Amino acid sequence: MEDKLHIVALLGSLRRDSFNRIVLQTATELCPADAYIETVDIGMLPLFNGDFENSMPPEVVNFKTKVASADAILIVTPEYNYSIPGVLKNAIDWCSRPVTENSLDGKPVAIMSASPGMMGGSRAQYHLRQCFVFLNMFPINRPEVIINNVQEKISEGKVNDQPTKDKIVEQLTALITWTRKLKR
Repeated sequence: MEDKLHIVALLGSLRRDSFNRIVLQTATELCPADAYIETVDIGMLPLFNGDFENSMPPEVVNFKTKVASADAILIVTPEYNYSIPGVLKNAIDWCSRPVTENSLDGKPVAIMSASPGMMGGSRAQYHLRQCFVFLNMFPINRPEVIINNVQEKISEGKVNDQPTKDKIVEQLTALITWTRKLKR
C-alpha cells in the first residue's frame, strides 16, 4: 500500500458555525483510508501586501510551507457576492507570490461549496477554476460537490443527507485517484 496522501484543506469561511465548516468536517470524517485531510487556518494570514513578498511574515512562511508539502488541495468555500470570499483570495495570493515560489504550482485540487441558495456556491467554484489556470493547478472535473439548500441537509452540526455524504466521498476518491495518477 502506498503512503497516505496528505490533503491540505482551505476553508473559505471564518464563521465558527458556517455550513462550509460543517461540510469540511464531514469530508475529514469520511476521507478514504488511503489519505488524510489537514485543515490549515487561513484566517490568521495578514492581508497580502506585495511589499513583503521577499520578506514574508512568519505565519505566511509557515502557511506556504504546509501548502507546498501537500499532495493535493481541497477548497471548501461559500460564495460571497457571486465570487470567492476575501479570506480565501488572500490566502491564494500569498501562496502564489513570488511567482517563482508558487506553493500551489502543479497541485491537484478539488472544490466543495455549500449555500442556503439555489446555486450552492457554484459561482465561487467557477471563479476558483479561473484562478487555477494562472496558478497551474490541476482540478478534478467530476464529480462536483455543490450543495444547494444546505440548511436542509444539515442538522445538529452534521451533514445528515446521505446523497450529499456519498457525493463528498465520491469526490475525495476522485481527488485521491487523480493525485496518484499525476504523481506517476
